[in-house]
Amino acid sequence: MTDSVDELNQVIAEADCLVSEQQVYQAIDTMAEEITAALRDSNPLLFCVMNGGLILTGQLLPRLKFPVQAEYLHATRYRQETTGGILEWKLRPEADMKDRTVLIVDDILDEGTTLNAIADYCLAHGAERVLTAVLVDKQHDRKAKPGLKADFTGLEVEDRFLFGFGMDYKGYWRNAPGIYAVKGL
Repeated sequence: MTDSVDELNQVIAEADCLVSEQQVYQAIDTMAEEITAALRDSNPLLFCVMNGGLILTGQLLPRLKFPVQAEYLHATRYRQETTGGILEWKLRPEADMKDRTVLIVDDILDEGTTLNAIADYCLAHGAERVLTAVLVDKQHDRKAKPGLKADFTGLEVEDRFLFGFGMDYKGYWRNAPGIYAVKGL
């Protein structure tokens, strides 16, 4: 059952804004500079992880100062829930990855299970190397691998249930103008 509009509005009204919209844009600018410096001469293939990576990818692409082939894929563990489940491929990447540098762009590195599975898939399909970019790295000790980090990270945020700038609350509020934490979760 979908939450009512009133309930969804109450979620954001009561949420804590952890990172302002301006701070998010500053983090994206920094990420774009770092990605440009690292990949400008490598002819990379960028994969946006749908749906979470959509906003970050849309903000990053015009800031990247080099030619980049942008594609998308869709793998999820959440399916509009608040806890993760088994990885489900909704759309596997179709672009030829053979001998390419692949950059995977997603909204959040929580435990990293989804990001690792996508990276492994790309390597198994011929990618020369796979790099990852996330807007948010959630700080906790439950990572899929000890010390797991993305290659490019915009923000480090406390271990709470987050939404905004691509991250959702039950399928909603990906469009929230900042990074928010749900009260009580």
